[in-house]
Amino acid sequence: MKHVIALDVGGTGMKAALVAQDGALLHVERRSTGREHGTDAVVAAILDFAAHLRDEGLRRYGTAASAAGVAVPGTIDAEHGIAVFSANLGWRDLPMRQLLSTRLSDHGEALPVALGHDVRTGALAEARIGAGQGVDRFLFVALGTGIAGGIGIDGRIEAGAHGNAGEIGHVIVRPGGRDCGCGARGCLETVASASAVSRAWAEASGDPDADGADCARAVEAGDKRAIEVWSEAVAALADGIVFAQSLLDPRTVIIGGGLAEAGDTLFTPLREAVQERITFQVPPVLVPAMLKDTAGCLGAGLLAWDLLSLEVTA
Repeated sequence: MKHVIALDVGGTGMKAALVAQDGALLHVERRSTGREHGTDAVVAAILDFAAHLRDEGLRRYGTAASAAGVAVPGTIDAEHGIAVFSANLGWRDLPMRQLLSTRLSDHGEALPVALGHDVRTGALAEARIGAGQGVDRFLFVALGTGIAGGIGIDGRIEAGAHGNAGEIGHVIVRPGGRDCGCGARGCLETVASASAVSRAWAEASGDPDADGADCARAVEAGDKRAIEVWSEAVAALADGIVFAQSLLDPRTVIIGGGLAEAGDTLFTPLREAVQERITFQVPPVLVPAMLKDTAGCLGAGLLAWDLLSLEVTA
């Protein structure tokens, strides 16, 4: 069976898959990035994981993978296959495509490798086979450790002039607010990311181990402290979405990431908050992401298949 290798590299863990041409996940595995051991160990773990998936494909199907796709966090240069910078994983100007292509080469023949930004790659999967399928204009927002986004236009994801399009998490919604890792203050992700909600709820509840999911459950139980924390995050997220609506006019806003797992506990007040803030704008349809934590792997696989299509038509 024809297949490609797909890798979704996160801050602490990696998901990898063998992906068929129709987007089906044929085989999925997970591993730690091992970032506690340093950047070199992370890179070695990625290369080893990719090689393991290559061998798994050979064992299962008796044929080598046709290409590989890898989605990584941070700043990337997709054209040249360079992972430019990742604060969480510590690399700078890492030639990711070259490293993977060489490691996965077969008798000296380099394997084609596509590199993508993790959230935009997830957005691509949502565009093709998820909640954005058939939607001409959408904004994908991932509420995770930080907040990032992807701008969907007719089945593709807009990267921007410098590869930074969709960074809604760094829209300033609370001027003078909490310091953000980007160097600014009051960015959306300092208030409405899963880590921001976890931090705020841990402080409010007095439980240092409490997280965003615990806060959502406390909201559902009617805890006033949790409702206050949650309402602050929802208000900030609504401000960010309305800003994006004014600027981009998406038809749909797709929300994924850890906080989206709260379902109606998030979406009901968020829809109300967005509607309250709308003036001249046409309100977007707010929907949860469909592919959840498989989006990155699926998107990386789609990048790999797209790369092969480009090579055929070139």
